[in-house]
Amino acid sequence: MLLKGDSPARTKDVRFILWAVLVLNLLVAGAKLLYGVMTGSLSMQADGFHSLFDGVSNIVGLVGLWVASFPPDADHPYGHKKYETLAAAGIGAMLMGTCLYLLWNSYEHWLEAVHPSVTATSFAVMVGTMVVNYGVMRWERCKGDQLRSEILVADSRHTGSDILTSSSVLAGLVAVQMGYPLMDPIIAVAIAGVIAYTGVQVLWETSRSLTDMARLDPEAVRRAVLANKDVLDCHEIRTRGLPDHIFVDLSVHVRATMSLTDAHAVAHQVEDALKQQFEGVAEVIVHVEPDGQCHANQV
Repeated sequence: MLLKGDSPARTKDVRFILWAVLVLNLLVAGAKLLYGVMTGSLSMQADGFHSLFDGVSNIVGLVGLWVASFPPDADHPYGHKKYETLAAAGIGAMLMGTCLYLLWNSYEHWLEAVHPSVTATSFAVMVGTMVVNYGVMRWERCKGDQLRSEILVADSRHTGSDILTSSSVLAGLVAVQMGYPLMDPIIAVAIAGVIAYTGVQVLWETSRSLTDMARLDPEAVRRAVLANKDVLDCHEIRTRGLPDHIFVDLSVHVRATMSLTDAHAVAHQVEDALKQQFEGVAEVIVHVEPDGQCHANQV
């Protein structure tokens, strides 16, 4: 059974975007790495590796998305959606690894006093790849927000950091051309810092899903539930899950004289209302209690 937010169309859209971005990222990475090696520019190579990890993250995302698309089964009764979150966390971990790699290489280049060569082609490569990255970032972030996909949002942040790093590389190339070759490893260190910051952001967002942090405001949920005239009280509201796949668990009070059939109908009304009012709600479990029963931990 497909829960709300798990439509084949959504999965197909996310998969198509990841494949398209993968191809573009590999082309951008290849251009930076090739010319960075040819000219001995560590900052260009660093930016190339950053773009290469964009491509690797797309592959991780595709694998995670494939596993996450599996329907619920006996071992995973809540579905496999968190595999998409694990894939996003993997992207964050790779970003942190890239940061350490760049810091080490910057230190080695500083010790060896490497003097990279800078040409007009160097600037052309960087500007051209920046234009591609900007278009990819805007498109992927827009679709990620629209489809409420953690993997697309995480990957768009990774791609967006490429624009910042490429800007710093351009500044470094200007400095090298002006006679300051040490700016090359220094810029690489700055790039490492940007990558680390992006990695922390991605890991923080994925931790919200993996640690079951609340996804909806309890008071907002309570107001929506109490809009139903047959609900006398609402408490013990709990939410968790992914942005596009939220589970809600709550208790409601109805008249003690209400029949079981009517109480069951109220529960369905509450479920439908929450799914309509809060985007991303996949499942709602409503515990119906007769009014007057003592309860604790009211929200």
